[in-house]
Amino acid sequence: MANSLDKQVTGKRIVLGLSGGVDSGVAAILLQRAGADVHALHMTNWEDDDGYCNAADDLQDARDVCEQLQVPLHHVNFSKQYRDQVFEYFLAEYRSGRTPNPDVLCNREIKFGVFRDYAKRLGGDMLATGHYARAGIADSHGALFKGADNNKDQSYFLHAVSAEAFAETVFPLGGLQKGDVRGIARDFGLTIHDKKDSTGICFIGERPFREFLSTYLPANPGPMETPEGKSVGEHQGLMYYTLGQRQGLCIGGRKDGSEEPWYVVAKEVSENKLIVAQGEHDLLFSDALVATEPSWIGTPPAGLAEGLRCAAKIRYRQDDQPCVVTQHNPGTLRVVFDERQKAVAPGQFVVFYEGDLCLGGAVIDATE
Repeated sequence: MANSLDKQVTGKRIVLGLSGGVDSGVAAILLQRAGADVHALHMTNWEDDDGYCNAADDLQDARDVCEQLQVPLHHVNFSKQYRDQVFEYFLAEYRSGRTPNPDVLCNREIKFGVFRDYAKRLGGDMLATGHYARAGIADSHGALFKGADNNKDQSYFLHAVSAEAFAETVFPLGGLQKGDVRGIARDFGLTIHDKKDSTGICFIGERPFREFLSTYLPANPGPMETPEGKSVGEHQGLMYYTLGQRQGLCIGGRKDGSEEPWYVVAKEVSENKLIVAQGEHDLLFSDALVATEPSWIGTPPAGLAEGLRCAAKIRYRQDDQPCVVTQHNPGTLRVVFDERQKAVAPGQFVVFYEGDLCLGGAVIDATE
């Protein structure tokens, strides 16, 4: 890992996305040790005024890291771009009854979009982040590979970034385990070595999800029914539920039901109905899915017309699922899995792999 990083960055100006967290802080240490001219760039992507966001604390932590390492810190506000290119998409997907993943768009549009452009204006030869993934070259173009830590690999969220961006990117943590990263931070004496990892969607922070979403979209309650059409209650708004959801349905312990848990198995958006069922209902499972807006890293892989055998993930941290991907027109893919998949959620992303190589992905549109 060290030798590889040395060859990539020695003597080059590397503009590092420094969030104020442990991962990007250790990335800065490793880049500096490898002989890079490190410049840190801290982004503000959400201007929050209700106390849930930790943006001010994160900026101060970034300042502390840069002071310890004696590297220059630049600060830029991308809040407008984030609202226009990520948050509006997030709201539109929820309006349509789907479950979006804004982190994918944040990487494509912000971290490896406007951030990358800004880094070049700072004279950066390459871009770096604290993601657990690896960038390299495959078939003569920039490529994305899984990180060495299977439990932290973030290639799923990076699949929509361009090959051109990966050709100019280095991921210093790609070959490390999370425990090793914490150890480096502790041994170096970073003031943030024990800082808690951020989780969830960045602009929601620690606030209740329903509380946040209701400030932007009307709740629109409606009927909650079984697949047979039997009423079992009222939902608070389709946007608050995702396929496969078990918690928060408030219909447990019915006299006319079994002891099995209830799950969300479908949404009927046109009639504003939430369909729920008990146990491992057939509607929870899908043999295949249809995906749109495919985004390939480099040129589309060969064999799509006849059926490409590869592996896919329909959610982060899922094990690779063997499948066959067929493309009948430029904007639509059909993915048939070897084994039935549980709770495939339209609006999420299906991401494709050949071993550790990430091929790209697409937006899940419907299930079969």
